[in-house]
Formats: sequence, C-alpha cells, structure tokens
Amino acid sequence: MKAPTFGEISQDNRGEWVRLRTLTYVRAVALAGQVGAFLLAVVVFDLRFDMGLVALVLAAAAVSILLALFLFPPTKRLSDMEASLTFLFDIAQLGCLLYLTGGITNPFALLVMAPVAISAMALQPRSTMMLALVAVALITLVSVTYQPLRFTDGTILVVPPILSFGFWAAIVIGVVFQAFYAHRVAAESESMADALLAVQMALSREQKLTDLGGVVAATAHELGTPLATIKLISSELVDELTDRPDLMEDLHLLADQVDRCRDILRAMGRSGKDDTHMHRAPLEAVLIEAAEPHRSRGKNVHFLLTPEGGAPDSQPLILRRPEIIHGLRNLIQNAVDFAQSEVWIDARWSPQTLTLRIIDDGAGFPPQVLASIGEPFIGNRRDSARAKRRPGYDGMGLGSFIAKTLLERTGARLDFMNCDGSVRTLPQAPELHGALVEISWPLSAIAVDVSQGLGPNPAMSA
Repeated sequence: MKAPTFGEISQDNRGEWVRLRTLTYVRAVALAGQVGAFLLAVVVFDLRFDMGLVALVLAAAAVSILLALFLFPPTKRLSDMEASLTFLFDIAQLGCLLYLTGGITNPFALLVMAPVAISAMALQPRSTMMLALVAVALITLVSVTYQPLRFTDGTILVVPPILSFGFWAAIVIGVVFQAFYAHRVAAESESMADALLAVQMALSREQKLTDLGGVVAATAHELGTPLATIKLISSELVDELTDRPDLMEDLHLLADQVDRCRDILRAMGRSGKDDTHMHRAPLEAVLIEAAEPHRSRGKNVHFLLTPEGGAPDSQPLILRRPEIIHGLRNLIQNAVDFAQSEVWIDARWSPQTLTLRIIDDGAGFPPQVLASIGEPFIGNRRDSARAKRRPGYDGMGLGSFIAKTLLERTGARLDFMNCDGSVRTLPQAPELHGALVEISWPLSAIAVDVSQGLGPNPAMSA
C-alpha cells in the first residue's frame, strides 16, 4: 500500500483503519451466535451433523480469537494485508461450517456477506475484490457439494433445486451489492472528511494572511506620516545646506534610510511566505523551538545530540514542519508536567535513522494505561490531583493522541514505555524509572539533503 505523502490529503490513502480489539469482539459475538445456532438446531429441531468436525471448526475460530486477545496490545491496528487475512480466515471458517451443515440450504449462509461488507468500508478495493471472489467461490462450492441436514430418524432435509439456485443467486448478488454499496458510502464519507479538512486548512491559512495584512496595513498607516515628515524635512535641509558639505553626506544617508523603511513596509506582506529556507533548520534548533514554552516552568530540560554508526558529527538539517514542532511540543509538555525536576531530550542519528528519546524523572506511565497511550480519550477536568500534577494545564487527555497522529504523518514511529533503570547515558540520571517516549524516523523522511546546497530562495528573489 502506498504510504501517504507528508501533509497529503487523499482519498486513496487508507490503512490501519481496523482496530484489532474491536474486530476481535465482533468475531467473538459471531462465534457465540454460531455456537448458539448449532445447539438450537441439535436440541430443538433434532438435526444431526458431524458434531466432531463442527466442534473442531468452532474451536479453531475460538483459538484465533484468544490469540488475538492475548498476543497483541489493545491498541493494535491491522494493516490492509493483516485485516484481509483475518477476513479470509472468517470466510473459510464459515465455508467449512456450511459444508458440514447443509451447504447452501443452511439459512445462515448469508453471513458470508458480512466480512466482505466490512472490508469494503475499511480496506483497499483490491482486497475487497479478492475477498468477494473467495466468498462467491465458497458459496458456489457448498451449493454443489455438502453434507445434507439430517433429522434424528435419518431423514434428509431436501430442498427443491430451484430454491437452492435461488439461495445461491441471492447470496452472490448480495455479496456484490453490499461490497459495492459499502465501498461507495465509505469513499464518500472519507471524501467529505478530506474536503472539510481542506476547507479548515484553507480558512486557517486565509485567517493568518488576513491578520498579517491587517498588521502591515496598520503599521504602514501609523508610520507613513512620520516617515513622510522626515523625508520632507531632510529634502529641505539638503536644499538649504548646500554650503555645508560636511552635513550633506549625513542628510543623503538619512533620506536613503527613509526610503528603505518605506520599501520594508511594502515588502512585509510578502516576506516569509515564500522563504523556503525557513522550512528547514538544524535538529537542535527545532528541538529548542518545540521545548521553548515549557523551559520556564521550573524543570530542567537537557538537550543531548549524539551521532552513531559512523554518522557525521554535524547535526542533520531537518524539515521544520508545524506537525513536527507541535507533536514534539505536546510530548515535551507531558514530560515537564510529570517530571520531578529533570527532563532529557536525547537525539541520536545514524546514516539511516534519526531517533529522539524524551525522558523524565517522574513516576512513569501508570501500568494500567500504558497499553492505551496514543489512543484518543477524554480526561476528567475535575480531577484536583491531576490539576496539581499538571499546573497551568487544562487539557483533555488528547495530547498524546494528537502528537502521535501528527508525528506519524511525517513518517515517525512512536513507542511509549517506562525506563527500567538501565538508562545510564544521561547526565544526572544513573537509574531512571520515569516515562520514556521514543520517536524514530528514517533519516531520508525528515532530513534535508544539503549536498547540492540549499537551492534558490524565492523570498530573496522576490
């Protein structure tokens, strides 16, 4: 799957929409329904199947659910391939059950449409098409060969061929229709969300430009009159002091500086907007900018920069993106909020990767929420203890989620953990047990190649 370009708004960039824990709960409910239907058919309707094989198929589904629950963290999100394999397993498991319980004559055969419909909403079209083809193939197979339903006395439940064909046709049409319908609805919803985001970004940018234009206009208006007065007086003095050559040079300099002020006021509205050199900065400068609002809050913030693996000693020049600065600022804020007195921002780079570690000397992440950090949740603003721990901050518990989302858009990978006491490379930190957030990028995704120079700067040539 193509990774989204940094800052790109596109309807084609689906991925990791399906949360494993949510899908596992849905599959558990489906398994409970299958078991209930099986018991109801045996106890109430006196139907008989190959109970050993049916129990084996149900047990396989139960094992897959338990593995998903205990082997993966609650926040695990499935990639397109992982979700496709999960849905493929569910379709195959249902196909085996249908083969053992009457094939196409089993009214629960229509459940084969569910995995295809869900995949159409969350996965790439090619994955949905593959699942739909597999579902149609299995339905066709169990309509031709299956173990018929039998009653206790051995009587076989016989369905007229025309009804069997009707069942098959209805299910096939349903698979295709539901897949198409769900995909269209999901695509339109995603398109609307992207459009709203684009409108919000455009409005925000326009508001900033409007505010800047207002400041420039007010400045030009306020300074225009005194500058014009200075210009007029300097011109008159030039005419009156022609016999004082020692003062003429100063008067000409004064007139030139007035003209320069006028030119600066005219250029203020343009300068900075196209300055591509402001879009990149040394690594340390970006880190200091991100941490600046929280360095005066009574905690010591240390910056450490270390090359590794044969990397050059000079720190890399990286993209100075708002997403990077805002995401790092949120994480640094959390570290300062919960630190006792010290926070370390440890940056290390190799020829391939750039890794940042934000570490504090606090109590660390609570074990009960460690697995859920990075997921959106709403905090309790009335928690007085929390307010004391985080003075001057009235957040809603979304900081880590926002930081994780913004930084992942730049190609970063985030890991939240607690120090185990083995962090000994930091000054004044022999045995840290506080929180540790590790952010790593491929160096090619964030560093600027300066081997060919910085390139032209439109702002300077305007």
